[in-house]
Formats: sequence, structure tokens, C-alpha cells
Amino acid sequence: MHILIIEDEKQLCQSIAEGLRMDGYEADTCFDGDEGLELCLVENYDLILLDLNLPGVDGLEILRQFRESNTSTPVLILSARGQILTKPFHFEELEARIRSLTRRKFIQQDVCLQCGRISFDTRTRKASIDGLPLSLTRKESSLLEYFLLHQNRIISPEEMIEHIWDGSVNSLSNSIRVHISSLRKKLRTALGFDPIQNKIGQGYILTEDIK
Repeated sequence: MHILIIEDEKQLCQSIAEGLRMDGYEADTCFDGDEGLELCLVENYDLILLDLNLPGVDGLEILRQFRESNTSTPVLILSARGQILTKPFHFEELEARIRSLTRRKFIQQDVCLQCGRISFDTRTRKASIDGLPLSLTRKESSLLEYFLLHQNRIISPEEMIEHIWDGSVNSLSNSIRVHISSLRKKLRTALGFDPIQNKIGQGYILTEDIK
């Protein structure tokens, strides 16, 4: 995941980049609009974080020119003008916005998600193992989709609540454990082993090196 941060407040820009790198993202930084516009047009990024108040080319002009040639790459505006993500903001809020935006992009691009013998068609919402249908409930399907989109990364209960339960349950709710347990049982029955690991105190992970 390659992210470009265009932000003239150097300390903020570098702090965001450092946090994203700790999350496993690849992050590039620039501090003025001229360089930012050039990077947008010549490099291939999965997401752009864009400040509006920039020296040189204004953020809105960068966005306008960028959209003339690229209409699919998500752009998240960082602004003190009360736009999409108002500064100052908590890094956790930024992380959540990034996960949401990139999730939508990958669902559009990767119609069929795969991990080893597991496949999930995001259009039909159907899962399969070795090409054979795997019967899942709606919530189990959403969980599997999210695991496949974030393979080899620990997903906390809080993140699942935010993206799958829409914040309607708390992290101590038995609902999460029940649905994950059911999904794991079905996968284990079909695969002969459990591809989802429980990391005590952290969350769950679907590993890429499925046997």
C-alpha cells in the first residue's frame, strides 16, 4: 500500500508518515504544492492525503489537475477549512479513514479475493474453498472479506466493530467472538486446518502462507 502525503506542516507530515509506516504502509512525503502535483502525476499511489493550504500550487488545483487523468485513486483532504478531515485530528481517525477508502478501492479492483485455497467474490458475496461453495452467513461473509483484504495483519476487535459492526457493539461483546468462531469452524472443516489465528490481547490474523 503506497500513500503520498502532501502537507506543508513538516512536523505533522512526518508524524503521519511515521505512523503509517508503523502500520505497514509505504509513505512518501512532500511539503509544497509544486512537488506534490508532480508526484501525483508521475507516480502510482494507492491513496493521497492532501492538504489544501499549500505553498506553490493550491491543494484544490492539485486535485483538479489530478482528477483530469485519474478518477479512481482515493484522495483524502486534510484541511483547517473544515473539509473532509479537519485538523487537528487524532491519528486513529486518520487510520480509520484510510482503511475505509482503501477497502472500497480494493473491492472495486480485486473482484475475486484469494488467500491460498480460499476465494471470495465481492460481487456475488460468495465464498469457496478449492472452487467448492462455502455457505456463510452475511456477517461471516463480511468478516471473511475483511480478513482477505487485510491478510497477514492483526485485526483488533475495535477495528472489526468499526468496519463490520458499524460501531453497534462494544469490544467486549460476545457477538464478535461468536461470529468469528463460527467462521473459523467452517473454514477448518473445509480446509482441514484453521487459517485464522487468535493473537491474545491483540486480535485475529489470516495468514498468507496457508498450507
